[in-house]
Amino acid sequence: MLLRATQRALRRGARQKSTVVMMRHGESTWNLENKFTGWYDCPLSEKGHEEATEAGRLVAAEGFKFDVAFTSTFKRAIRTLDHALEETDHMWIPVTKAWQLNERHYGGLQGLDKQQTVDKHGIEQVTVWRRSYDIPPPDSDKSSEHWPGNDPKYAKLDKHVMPTTESLATTAARVVPYWQHVIVPELIAGKDVLIAAHGNSLRALVQYLDGIPNDEITELNIPTATPLVYEFDDAQEPIPQPDAIAPLQGRYLGDQAAIRARIEGVKAQTK
Repeated sequence: MLLRATQRALRRGARQKSTVVMMRHGESTWNLENKFTGWYDCPLSEKGHEEATEAGRLVAAEGFKFDVAFTSTFKRAIRTLDHALEETDHMWIPVTKAWQLNERHYGGLQGLDKQQTVDKHGIEQVTVWRRSYDIPPPDSDKSSEHWPGNDPKYAKLDKHVMPTTESLATTAARVVPYWQHVIVPELIAGKDVLIAAHGNSLRALVQYLDGIPNDEITELNIPTATPLVYEFDDAQEPIPQPDAIAPLQGRYLGDQAAIRARIEGVKAQTK
């Protein structure tokens, strides 16, 4: 064990970088139905399982090795991670499920059809709710099934931290500290990390990592089940990757034209 740790440390010293591969979950049933999902725990669709499996194969083809993995408390992200771990032969590594990596809470919009919401409130208002940095949707009622304080998954947590709605800013307020205090120490310890999470929790994270201004993050969309690779130097700063799609410093794995089409597909959810 000591020899292996020493050899690993020597390899780390030679390359002076750590790798984090992150991916949004595959298509969920509510993605398929074009509903605001947020903290609703819907499963992957059939296509979502296929996307997640293919994402795992892309990661495996690159030869990445992982020491630890992180995901949210939602089955769509957990199952996406399962597929990636299976395809890369990493089912054995420790996995942490953290509510701090959950999707943004969409408040009173959760469960509503996105296009019908546009038809009712107008594209400008819905765009503000979906993509503005610090303006959240209307609150969900605390008697609603959509308030996480009523969900047994969070029964041991202080209900005061359970959101009734969130903006990207308030999502970042839980995602970024989790990155800093839980995941970064793993990088410092010389570990490579796999993360399966959600469109907005990952938007919050890459905004922090890439220093994207608040008024520009509104245009950034994360495609489903598309591995995004970041490498970090020994100061845990991102190393710009070749073929990165601006403004990101990380690179997506896979066919770049298909990835751009997926990104446009996310934008088109509210026409």
